[in-house]
Amino acid sequence: MTDSSKPTLLVVDGHSLAFRAFFALPVENFTTKDGQHTNGIYGFLSMFVNLLKAEKPTHVAVAFDTSRQSFRTREYAEYKANRAETPKEFQGQIPLLQDCLRAMNITVLQKEDIEADDILATLATRGADAGYNVLVCSGDRDTIQLVDERTTLLYPSVQGVSQLKRYDPETVRERYGVPPEQYPDIAALVGETSDNLPGVPKVGEKTAVKWLTQFGSLDELLENADRVTGVVGNNLREHLDDVKRNRALNRLLRDVELPVAPDDLAVTAIDAQEVRDIFARLEFRTLLPRVFEALGGEEPVASAPTVAVPGAAELEPGALAAWLASGSGEVAITVVPVAGTPSSASIPARLGFARESDVVETSWTDESVAHLAPWFSSDSPKVFADAKPQVKMLRRAGLAVGGVTFDTALAGWLLRPSFPDKTLADLVDRYLGERLPEADPTQLIPETEGATPGQLSWFTLRVATALRAELPDALAGVLRDIELPTLDALVDMELDGVAVSHDTLAGFSAELGARADAIATDAFATIGREVNLGSPKQLQEVLFEELGLPKTRKTKTGYSTDAAVLADLQETNPHPFLGLLLQHREATKLRQIIESLDAAIGADGRIHTTYVQTGSQTGRLSSTDPNLQNIPIRTDDSRRIRSAFVVGDGYETLLTADYSQIEMRIMAHLSEDPGLIEAFNSGEDLHRFVGARVFGVDPADVTPQMRTKVKAMSYGLVYGLSAFGLSKQLRIEQAEAKQLMMEYFARFGAVRDYLRASVEKARIDGYTETIFGRRRPFPDLTSPNRVLRENAERAALNAPIQGSAADIMKIALFRIHQDLRDSDLRSRVLLQIHDELVVEVAPGEWEQAETIVRARMADAATLSVPLDVEVGRGGDWNQAGH
Repeated sequence: MTDSSKPTLLVVDGHSLAFRAFFALPVENFTTKDGQHTNGIYGFLSMFVNLLKAEKPTHVAVAFDTSRQSFRTREYAEYKANRAETPKEFQGQIPLLQDCLRAMNITVLQKEDIEADDILATLATRGADAGYNVLVCSGDRDTIQLVDERTTLLYPSVQGVSQLKRYDPETVRERYGVPPEQYPDIAALVGETSDNLPGVPKVGEKTAVKWLTQFGSLDELLENADRVTGVVGNNLREHLDDVKRNRALNRLLRDVELPVAPDDLAVTAIDAQEVRDIFARLEFRTLLPRVFEALGGEEPVASAPTVAVPGAAELEPGALAAWLASGSGEVAITVVPVAGTPSSASIPARLGFARESDVVETSWTDESVAHLAPWFSSDSPKVFADAKPQVKMLRRAGLAVGGVTFDTALAGWLLRPSFPDKTLADLVDRYLGERLPEADPTQLIPETEGATPGQLSWFTLRVATALRAELPDALAGVLRDIELPTLDALVDMELDGVAVSHDTLAGFSAELGARADAIATDAFATIGREVNLGSPKQLQEVLFEELGLPKTRKTKTGYSTDAAVLADLQETNPHPFLGLLLQHREATKLRQIIESLDAAIGADGRIHTTYVQTGSQTGRLSSTDPNLQNIPIRTDDSRRIRSAFVVGDGYETLLTADYSQIEMRIMAHLSEDPGLIEAFNSGEDLHRFVGARVFGVDPADVTPQMRTKVKAMSYGLVYGLSAFGLSKQLRIEQAEAKQLMMEYFARFGAVRDYLRASVEKARIDGYTETIFGRRRPFPDLTSPNRVLRENAERAALNAPIQGSAADIMKIALFRIHQDLRDSDLRSRVLLQIHDELVVEVAPGEWEQAETIVRARMADAATLSVPLDVEVGRGGDWNQAGH
């Protein structure tokens, strides 16, 4: 029984419960936009928050294992050796969970050579001796031995970590028939499958309890083993050493030397900003208020602005035009669409405007265009929160928009590209320390009115002021000189769309369906029966039981059957069924891509994708509805898909243009490597030139195999490719890959020096920087966690190169867009996919359009090597390829 007047110490097994949470929550539902899986973190924190609220502990610690190796594995090498490899989706979640806990000011403990359970046992013992009520939360049954009158075990149920069963001495005796201190004796006799500790054959829990009751203790049982009759008695005598070993290993240490005592674990105020930062990074927005509530406080955001929100004056369009013309300085604008209209066709319903202390609004009418067009098209400075969809609405309604000087969404992203706080509400919260008035969308009659369009503009203007104070000059330049001009080009590209042939897509889709059916028939023939090729369970039976293929990594539902894992399995253990399965998946995947494209064709016969400027940390554009970036490149099937993208009515041809080896050219420029610079300036094939240097032969003697190796090397280096990774990619021995890297760096040493120096500089600065000043923060470069640190190092190698390539492409894009418009040409840029632009050329405009494209792409940046541009022409995207 516990005494409510005493302080309560809660000690938690972090690894055990996070691992259970990982399997309890679907991994595909908990992935950040950067690809970080978070289901284990989310599940653990949800359980932890509920635990804090329910138990109200005064002192808390969470313990973790450091690895699978401990003093127990030295005593018995097979200890836990049966456990499957850690799922790759779980890897990296523990360090992030620990970061969350530290931000919450929860003590995190781990110790080399010691398991988390031993830390729990030590703290529980010391806490109980010091007069605490002790709660131990663990999914390891070994912790049952800690239960006594002062210590309660909270054990997760089979449903995961959402339900915890309380074990006190009476509960343990009811469940197992022995007091808690004797539970390890049962485990010693029966064995522990999870720890790979074999017990006495044919001895189950019931027999073990009978023996312990009869003899009083395990020691007495072992001393009198010759008195036990029957087959189980013989088995016991033959396995005495196993039982003694099991009992020695499952006995938890209660005297581990720790840097803290129970009194040091008092619950204290959380680091509010750190919690908000890490939760934003993990995209745990709904979990955030629960954390603040559980730890005794509200999220530190003011309930009202520091100054009163002004009311908005209602003006007719004519009066509004006079108001706009009467003032000077920036005006913030908010455009609210007609409710219920799809985003692809939305038009304005309400407009809100704000100057420093003046807020006005108007409803959209047929007269709005005539009255407002002169001001909107002028260079009068305008500020938006997420400008692109609003500018697009205005354009669709007949208003050209000029003079956009600031976009809070773009500025917030440039400052913090890895965080999702891009909405106006997020930015008001972070930079003003206030709450943006928002109506609850779940309430039919909202209890709280949201901000009006004019008030939203007032908040936008104030956030813009705060963001400007935060933006370094270099990032302000990226916003002004790259992102805002790109925004203007993207609006036109989204409105124009690209013509796509439904017949071509439908025909290819039907062909892929027939192909998939034929492949499935062949696959069934190889195993003599039909199975569901989309069912992991049925595939596991075929692959690992019927065909006896080596088992892949363990998952909650068996062994992995995902595409990457099966591709590796086919490489090492080829089998006809496996090869056909992979072909079937590829055909099915392509068909899904085609169907998503076909469904996106509008009534005008064109696809109007939406470009996302803030969709990556490097600055690269992404696209959605549909995603055009996932169309495969340079395969026969990808060319079939691209052939459906055709020249539209009233236009003559498509022009495609892309950069040749842009990332390697940027590498040459940044590293100042004389060998790479010479290769590009000489006009020699880069990989042939590099191959000649690396292999010590004349360029003419570089074989295709040599060229392939140096090409993989060159591109792999900028992504932190290791010798192991190179060997796997090229299917060569690791020793050969290592030698290849040594030969490469011996001849291109400046590349090695640049890569090393760029990471070290980022470690000092906290960020990398592109040629144009775009920054990408890397706080994990100084993380004490090796996994996080090495991941950050690999990303930091590539960020300046990939980011500079993204900047160059955006500069070329908006300059081409502007030049075509300034030249009064009808030709227009339609797509920007990867490093490629697609232009729809009007009749008689080819020469002018090609000249503009080549010139603007070539002069988008001044490098120490030329930017080489390849241009193609054709009636569809595939024909125009080069």
